[in-house]
Amino acid sequence: MSPSAAVRAAVSLAARHGVTCTDPVVLKNGSNVLVHLRPAPVVARIAARTALVRPSVSSHFARDLAVSAFLDARGVPVVTPSAELPAGPHVADGFVLSFSTHVPHDPDLTLTRADVLELLPDLHAELRRYEGPLPTRGPLDDIDNTLAYLERIGVDDLDPFRERRTELMARWDAHYHDVQPLHGDSHPGNLLMTATGPVWNDFEDTWRGPVAWDLACAAKTEAAQRTVEIYGGGAAPADVAFHVETRMLFGTLWAELIKNS
Repeated sequence: MSPSAAVRAAVSLAARHGVTCTDPVVLKNGSNVLVHLRPAPVVARIAARTALVRPSVSSHFARDLAVSAFLDARGVPVVTPSAELPAGPHVADGFVLSFSTHVPHDPDLTLTRADVLELLPDLHAELRRYEGPLPTRGPLDDIDNTLAYLERIGVDDLDPFRERRTELMARWDAHYHDVQPLHGDSHPGNLLMTATGPVWNDFEDTWRGPVAWDLACAAKTEAAQRTVEIYGGGAAPADVAFHVETRMLFGTLWAELIKNS
């Protein structure tokens, strides 16, 4: 989608709350549109493709704000909800959006996947204290919702995806144990590299699931055994390998969504 309408909606809503933006800069145009409302220290997150496949996208944005605020209060370096105006989530001009604090960082500098795995234990320890409501199906909801959307818009030959989903579901319960609140999308792109160190970002996919899911997000195709060793134990390699498979299915479905939207 063109981000122009999303940018206008964010700038207009911010202005109604007394935040003036004269130089909006699109930081990302993907599943969501992220806009730095310069010169204000505010970033607007506007649902883009996520709004197509997440009927509850507002609840995802609310979860991001709630978990981030909780972790910030515990001293975890995270991108925080904006203090310049109500953080949201809001609905404006047909868009779902929220506002966070702009964190200066180097977008060209990213951690390795091993670095992320080494940081995850401390994050998980803090997340275990989070008592807010969280979904328990996480990626399964995204897979089902994306399949349903692709079917509605008439995409052909979805049977291989459906069959793969059925096969994974038959094995899901065996790999769903030792659950806790997770980041949900813990890859290197969701850590901002700042002058004072890495800052966690984007908790809209947080759900209550097995630690192996977050390891799979960080590992991608890294060997499951090595992934667990870097993390420091706490998950079975077989569980990590299974959740890599689940994440890969969602990735292929997301590629279909991009191709057809």
